[in-house]
Amino acid sequence: MIETLKQLVIEGGKINEKQAIALSQCNDKEALYEAAHQITRHFMGDKFDTCSIINAKSGNCSENCKWCAQSGHYNTKVTLYPLLPAEECVRHAVHNRKQGIGRFALVTSGKRLSGKEIQLLSGIVGNIKEACDIKCCASLGLLDKEQLKVLRDSGVENYHCNIETAPSYFRTLCTTHTIEEKMETINQARELGFRICSGGIIGMGETMEQRIEMALFLQREQVYSIPLNMLQPIPGTPLGDTPLLSEEEFLTTIALFRFINPQAYLRFSGGRALMSRKAQQKALYIGINAAIIGDLLTTIGSRVEEDKVLFTEAGYSLTRDTDWVG
Repeated sequence: MIETLKQLVIEGGKINEKQAIALSQCNDKEALYEAAHQITRHFMGDKFDTCSIINAKSGNCSENCKWCAQSGHYNTKVTLYPLLPAEECVRHAVHNRKQGIGRFALVTSGKRLSGKEIQLLSGIVGNIKEACDIKCCASLGLLDKEQLKVLRDSGVENYHCNIETAPSYFRTLCTTHTIEEKMETINQARELGFRICSGGIIGMGETMEQRIEMALFLQREQVYSIPLNMLQPIPGTPLGDTPLLSEEEFLTTIALFRFINPQAYLRFSGGRALMSRKAQQKALYIGINAAIIGDLLTTIGSRVEEDKVLFTEAGYSLTRDTDWVG
């Protein structure tokens, strides 16, 4: 079955939900991982996309996402601050570019930003563009088309908005906004010419079937940059006591996402620090071909030079053009 479905994908076909569930239940995990590896190399070659982020505005978020340290609904130890000065953002962008990182994302807490904040951020992007040639991304919540156009005109190329989990499970984790609102922002960003980045967090109590639902949803929406976070339970949040996902379950999830999204960048994101080096190497073999590197939002990130060694030892090139369409 694994070989048959691998060949189906390589020949341009798509597996369905029933087939994906059957793959998730197979006992020969190594055969599943090997098939996913072959799909990765067939469609994506040795290209590896790197990006970094800056938490440009932290905490006091109005939303009640159960996993998030920045929600104002929960008592966490996250540092609170308003929009960072332009100089700080530019300094980080230049530093990351000097380390060979290809993209730099401005990320803010909150459901959406004010018009004034968007104008300030667009100015920051302009300053970054003058200082270095790093590609700019943004993750600023549920913006309207006018706000997105200001960002696009400033030089932002990619817009990030995670769907977080399967549509059928989202309301269990957040009740203050919806998947439909997220998709409205994503669709408007795409209409304006942004490349889209959207993924989620694995290990928030969802079933494997719901992870497959999420992967199929992203496939239908033609998302080609998919961050895969492993939940890093944060004390004070409703998911603070959630048991950690096993490495095998996360690796199986990566393999399924690769079967379902063969031409996407599957991106190491939050929670990677919880994984052993051996598991990280296996994930790279299976299908991870992108990563957020450096410090993350509210959790420990990674050391850039160590990561570059990890990725190149896995057979990836860090110098290829990694822009995607859509």
